[in-house]
Formats: sequence, C-alpha cells, structure tokens
Amino acid sequence: MSSRPELPDLTDQWIVITGGNGHLGTPLIAALTRINANILIVDKQESLGPNVPVSRSGNKSDIDYYCCDLEKEEQRNSLISYISQSIGRLDSLINNAAFVGDSNLEGWSEPFNEQSLSAWRRAIEVNLTAPFHLSQALSPLLSASQIGTIVNITSIYAHLGPDLRLYEGTEMNNPVAYGVSKAGLTQLTRSLATVLSPSIRVNAIAPGGIFRDQDDAFVRRYIDRTPLKRMASEDDLIWATIFLCTPMSSYMTGQTLTVDGGFGVW
Repeated sequence: MSSRPELPDLTDQWIVITGGNGHLGTPLIAALTRINANILIVDKQESLGPNVPVSRSGNKSDIDYYCCDLEKEEQRNSLISYISQSIGRLDSLINNAAFVGDSNLEGWSEPFNEQSLSAWRRAIEVNLTAPFHLSQALSPLLSASQIGTIVNITSIYAHLGPDLRLYEGTEMNNPVAYGVSKAGLTQLTRSLATVLSPSIRVNAIAPGGIFRDQDDAFVRRYIDRTPLKRMASEDDLIWATIFLCTPMSSYMTGQTLTVDGGFGVW
C-alpha cells in the first residue's frame, strides 16, 4: 500500500500570483510560504495588505511585490519585463485576479438591459485578456522551467447560468459579463493545455460562492440549494490550487476542478 503523499518542497521555485492582495490570494500566499515557494505578488494596490505574510522566519521563501493594474496593457507589459529581467525564472503562474465590480459601479449590478458596454469591457480585459496576455508572454520562462504550470481561477458561472432568485431583495447581482469572461477563461485553459504541451501544464479551479458577509437572504438561499449546506471559504480552495501547480497533479492538464460544495450538481 502506498503511503500518503507529503506536500512538495518548492524551494527555489518562483510563483507569480495575480490578485495576491485579495481574499483568496492572501491565504494562498501563506500556504505557499509553508512549502518554501518564492512568490511574486501582483496586485493593483500600491502596497501589501496587512494580512499578507511577509515574514520569512521559519521558511525559505523570498517574497516580492509588484503593483500592476491588469486592466491596462502597458502596465501588464511592464510586469512582464520585470519578471523576465529581474527574476528571470518562472515555474507557476496563478491567474487569480478578477474583475468582480460592486453595486456602486454604473452598468454592473443593474438588470441585464441596463448593464453597460464599459463594464463588460472591463470584465473581459481583466478576467480573460490579462490571463491570455500573461500566459502568452511568460510561456518561454514557464517552458524553460520544465515543470511549468498555469492555474486559472474561473467560477462555477463559467458553466452554470445564474439563478437570479438568489439575489432577490438584495443589492447583489450576477452580471452577464462576469460569467461570460470566466467561461472564456475556462476555454482558454483547454486551448493552452494543447498549444503549450508537453512543457507546460494548464488547469483551472472553478470556485462556488465564497462567504464574505453577503446579504443574509442571499446566504440563506445559497446554502439551501448547496448539498454540503455551507458556502465556501478561501481555505477550501487553497490546497486545490496548490495541487494543480505542483507535481502532485503531474498527469493533469486542460482540466477544471469545481470546488462548490455540490452547488452545480442539481
């Protein structure tokens, strides 16, 4: 009987995480430092958030930070140059940053007929164009690694239509642009898995709803139709992501792991 696999040691490996200052990026970085990965945190915020781990005590990780608004092509080009020239190596790219908007963004949370082209373009640029651009430009470094991986963070709404009944009586919505952009990212995952093989593996995570103090009515309805009777936490996604960017998934490419508590099985 084979023994239970141990977590890999990623000493000397470099991982780039976009959206590293966010809800998922922060605990993911903490987990990666536990296995000694070197990390370039990419985020549009000008400085690290208070919960992002920066201490290197007890591990071998080197942590770097780069401020980049992924909605802007020129800033993406500067990021690519920085990675190529200042780091010179890349083993994993985690396309985690996402344009999710909010109820204050004009043309975003409104009914479908009032959703704007400008909000649509912003979602497509961050959620689909930026991962394409970074994956394409950084593929030579990933290929040179010989263990290169790309992990795209998509959504269950890449393959499910939104149930608008969940949002009734709240200020929340599920704009068309969000699901469409994430569906495009899912297809990008499949396409890159073929064109970048065998030197780079490309997979995705499709999270379900993550609890972030949403409206009580929404949370109750969401839980009611979820077989595991809770919303996800960031911890539910961390190890699935690490699984896909390490040799633990060495015979997987072009796949999307759905982590949704069974929400999509109905």
